[in-house]
Amino acid sequence: MEFFNQTGKMAIGSRLRLLTDRITADAADIYKLYEIELQPKWFPVFHALSQGNFTITEIAQQIGHSHPSVSKIVAEMSKKGLLTEKKDKQDGRKNVVSLSKKGKELTEKIQEQYTDVTNAVETILNNTQHDLWKAIEEWEFLLSRKSLLRYVQEERKQRESRLVKIVPYRPKYAEAFRKLNEEWISTYFKMEEADHKALDHPKEYILDKGGEIVVALYNEEPVGVCALIKMNDPQYDYELAKMAVSPKAQGKNIGWLLGQAVIEKARSLGATMIYLESNTILKPAISLYHKLGFKKVTGRPTPYERCNIQMELAL
Repeated sequence: MEFFNQTGKMAIGSRLRLLTDRITADAADIYKLYEIELQPKWFPVFHALSQGNFTITEIAQQIGHSHPSVSKIVAEMSKKGLLTEKKDKQDGRKNVVSLSKKGKELTEKIQEQYTDVTNAVETILNNTQHDLWKAIEEWEFLLSRKSLLRYVQEERKQRESRLVKIVPYRPKYAEAFRKLNEEWISTYFKMEEADHKALDHPKEYILDKGGEIVVALYNEEPVGVCALIKMNDPQYDYELAKMAVSPKAQGKNIGWLLGQAVIEKARSLGATMIYLESNTILKPAISLYHKLGFKKVTGRPTPYERCNIQMELAL
């Protein structure tokens, strides 16, 4: 159809729904052709019950439908005299659903329809270049592992992250460096003396001592910052610190880009070990540090009350 040629793959849901509607309409006519008193939407429940007796919950699990959906279908089929419901002998709180005499008669009567429909579908598949049945299985498998929503979220993150620029610190970013850090620290903890020193005087406490600060720009606006602080320590060369990303810019891979930028900067300066401190309440941050390659260490003194985890990265 010309419409789908124009919209492309973003209209996959509409196209599949149109195909489903067409097949469902044909299915209703096929049931009439064979004089089978079923509606297409009843078939999964009917087929499940042709294999045995089950509760509504068990049917829902078997056919992949919601409990309310199956409950509604069972009620509709019961009105047509196709199903019966009885209390479970072992658990009186449950109802066991089974085919009635009329329903069981349909299981015999429908066999010729099964054969003809199966052969008809095989004929269609044999006349196509791509096997739709196998393709559906592949899609179901992939979407069971990760939803279409998640795929779209990841694509959005990748696209927006390409619009992010990581630039060196300049005096004009001093206010952003302070405000972004104050914002996230105040959200979870309280500002401490060491925070005020580094944020109010980044030149004296970070840059003049051999450290670095990088800034993430999105649409030329500073939305993320991260510092590399020179350490006077025989084991560690630098500390990755003061990483903060504006809440309005989260989901754009900015933390990852900042982390990579300071790690590469440390490597270019000849560093062999980087250290950081954090708090386990910040689960996304801890996950990011692990992703960047940091590993947990213990036993080092810290100037921060909020620190309950320390990590290191060997370059």
